[in-house]
Amino acid sequence: MSISFLNFKVLPYSLNYAILQVSVIDGEIMNLVHIFTDIPILIVIFTFLFSIIYCMKNYFYVSKNLKILLAFISRFKKTDLNFRFKEIDEWMSANPYVSALWLEFKNTLVFSESVALKGRNNDLTYKEVSSTVQNIQTTVDPLYFFNEETLITSKFNNKFLQTVPTILTGFGPLFTFLNIAIAFGKIDFSSQEKTIASVAGLMSSMQTAALVSVIAVGSSLIFLMFERISFQLMCKRPLSICEDIMGKLFDNISSEKFLLELLKETKIQNNSISNLITAMPQQFKVALNSGIASNLVPYLENLIFGINQVNKNMKEIVKNGGKSDDVDDLF
Repeated sequence: MSISFLNFKVLPYSLNYAILQVSVIDGEIMNLVHIFTDIPILIVIFTFLFSIIYCMKNYFYVSKNLKILLAFISRFKKTDLNFRFKEIDEWMSANPYVSALWLEFKNTLVFSESVALKGRNNDLTYKEVSSTVQNIQTTVDPLYFFNEETLITSKFNNKFLQTVPTILTGFGPLFTFLNIAIAFGKIDFSSQEKTIASVAGLMSSMQTAALVSVIAVGSSLIFLMFERISFQLMCKRPLSICEDIMGKLFDNISSEKFLLELLKETKIQNNSISNLITAMPQQFKVALNSGIASNLVPYLENLIFGINQVNKNMKEIVKNGGKSDDVDDLF
C-alpha cells in the first residue's frame, strides 16, 4: 500500500498514522509469507514435521504392545507359574511382538523336574532332581532378552530418530551459506540502479539465510525435547514395569550353581550304589542259602525218597524171584 506525501498533508494526523500502521502490518505479512515460502525453510519445516509424525507413530505402536504384554504377564505369580506355564507359553509364542524373544528365553529355563522311584512294594515315589530348584528358573538374566533394545528400539528405525536433531542442525549452515552464495552471485554493479536493487536483494537473502539457521536449530531442540519426553512416558515407563515383573516371575540361577546341585545329587546316588555293591555278596549268600533251603533241599529229599522206594521195590522183586541184581548191591 503506497501513501503519497500529499495525502499526509491533507488528511488528519490520526488517519495518517492508522494508514501507516496498516501498511506496516501488510508489509510484515508479505515478508512472512515470502520467508515461509522459501524452499530451504520449507525443507526444514517438512523434515521437522515428518520426524515428529514418524516418532509418534512408532512410539504409539510400541506403547500399545508393551501395555498388552504388561496386562498379560501381570496376571501371573511365581507360585502358580508351574501350573500355568503352558498358558503363558502359548500366548507368548502366538504374539509376534515377543515370539522370537520368548523362544530364545525359553531355552534358558530350568524346570523343577522329578524322577519316579519304585519302592519295595512296587509303589512309586517321586523325588526332585535338585533340592534348590523348586520352581521355574532361568540360567540367564531375563533382562538380557527383555530390555530396551529388544522391545523398543529394534521395532523401528531408531537410528534415524537419533540423527534427526543432527540433520536439522546441519540444514542451518547448509542453507545459510547456500543462500549467501546465491545472493552474492546476483549482485550487479553495471549501473547505480542495478547495484542498489541487487544490494537490497542481498540484504533480503541474508535475512532469509539467518532465519534458516534459527529455524533449523530451534526445530532440532524442540524435536529433541519432544522425543525424549515422549520416549520416557510412552515407552520407558511400561518397559520398566515389564522388566520388573519378568524378573520376579523367573528367578535367575547360574548354570554353574545348577550343575553343582546335580553333582551333589550324583554323589549321593553314587554313595548309595557303593553301599549296595558292598552289601551285595552277603545278601547274595543269604539269598543263596535261603534258596537252597527252600527249594533244593525238599527236591533232594523227594529224590532220595524216590530212590529208596525203588530200592525197596527191587528188593521185593529179588526176594520173590530169588535173584540178585546189581542195583541191590548198589544200595
